Amino acid sequence: MSTSFQDLGVAQDLAQYLHSQGIESPFPIQVMTIPDGLAGRDVCGKAQTGSGKTLAFSLPLIEHTVPQDDGVPTSLVLTPTRELANQISKVVEPMAAVRGLRTLAVYGGTNLEKQIETISNGVDIIIATPGRLIDLIDRGALDVTRVERVVVDEADRMADMGFLPQVEWVLRHIETDHQTMLFSATLDGAVDTVIQRHLSDPVRHEVEAKEVTVEEMGHLFLGVHHMDKVKVVARIVDSVDKAMIFTRTKRGADRLQRDLEREGVAVGAIHGDLRQNHREKALADFTSGRIKALVATDVAARGLHIDEVGVVVHYDPPEDHKTYLHRSGRTARAGESGVAVTLSEWDEEMAIRLLQRRLGLQQPIIEVFSNDERLADLLTWAREDESARRADQKV
Repeated sequence: MSTSFQDLGVAQDLAQYLHSQGIESPFPIQVMTIPDGLAGRDVCGKAQTGSGKTLAFSLPLIEHTVPQDDGVPTSLVLTPTRELANQISKVVEPMAAVRGLRTLAVYGGTNLEKQIETISNGVDIIIATPGRLIDLIDRGALDVTRVERVVVDEADRMADMGFLPQVEWVLRHIETDHQTMLFSATLDGAVDTVIQRHLSDPVRHEVEAKEVTVEEMGHLFLGVHHMDKVKVVARIVDSVDKAMIFTRTKRGADRLQRDLEREGVAVGAIHGDLRQNHREKALADFTSGRIKALVATDVAARGLHIDEVGVVVHYDPPEDHKTYLHRSGRTARAGESGVAVTLSEWDEEMAIRLLQRRLGLQQPIIEVFSNDERLADLLTWAREDESARRADQKV
């Protein structure tokens, strides 16, 4: 007999809302953490993006949030990026509305004066990136001293992006004896320092992450000529429903987007220098299928949950094997198989050979031009290449 949300202690009105959204059975991280969250315990949850942790922290948050007469927020969610703030808000806002609670997402790239006006009219739950939150506090527009429960989401990514000092600054300015729930893919290093300083006797829960392995996807390493590289990518995109293309720099992402558009590719881009509405539109268009390709930098793409990506293209070789797996894992989600394609110009071969050794892959770098017929069916090409190499190893 499966566990229900009400079995975990979720109130009937919230459980009915989840039912109306087709959400019936809690995920493992929800089963583990919701009862402790509802009991008011400090919680450390170790779980990957896409594991269901937004509901794991938002249900206890909403259950215990009580509107204040003066409209000062008592619940706070800290998250590293605008995209994640938006994703969390889309989950929390309609659910909070069941209780008549007012929710606001605040992040850079949006109208600050409008946010200040909304806050002055009263907000119960704030979902914020650290930089914009501190800006609002410094301006005297937002008071966090009376926050009674706070969530630190994607704490490991906060550390990667250098945001943990800002997170700690916010936590130090909360004057109440508050509940803290922290979720992260890792709980060591700088994240553990935050836990030791700011959480009180936390209960720890861990969902074993399913590590993406090289065996779960096809791999192709293609030697390309600089003048033909964009055309090769355009052919690859044309062969699949969705393709994610990774560049090393924000400038490189912009340039590749423009070059692909000139080749007739429906493509968007996400990186830190783009206006928020441009990033949101590109992500929405890609998720819905209005565009076939999304060019991204590694930092901008972290934390985004996108399924059904047929191919990942490493337009610029990744810095290390972990980055390769993180990028490539987007094409091996939800049981689907896909292909990771790494493009190599003449002066990148040594770096790619080193990358292959770290990955335990021994594959040739195959020289291709944009008129190569094999680009029309990458999955078959990757499978045939793998089969041929295994046959050679047996001889």
